[in-house]
Amino acid sequence: MTKAKEIEFNADDLIASVEDVKDHVKGKRKVTLRTTEVSLPDPAPEVTPEEIAAARQSLNVSQPVFARLLNVPTVTAVSWEKGRRRPSGAALRLLQIARKHPEALLES
Repeated sequence: MTKAKEIEFNADDLIASVEDVKDHVKGKRKVTLRTTEVSLPDPAPEVTPEEIAAARQSLNVSQPVFARLLNVPTVTAVSWEKGRRRPSGAALRLLQIARKHPEALLES
């Protein structure tokens, strides 16, 4: 049988938490990972050259224009589509957005 965990009530902690929320709402304190637990998304998935080309084609743009929309050199975007290089880090997240919401790349 599992024993129920007893919750300790600490009025000082409760008051401090309410004060933190009040300060945040009033703009006196920003939310950080030190003060708040935030559910972060999983890392962006790997993409195949075919998926990158499909994302570009969904926008109906050339490779140089697609590269400009992603703010990467044209040679980089071409290398991704040909499979010579693989995107990583922030580029993977941006490509994930481009695949799910291609119109987001066209917003200024």
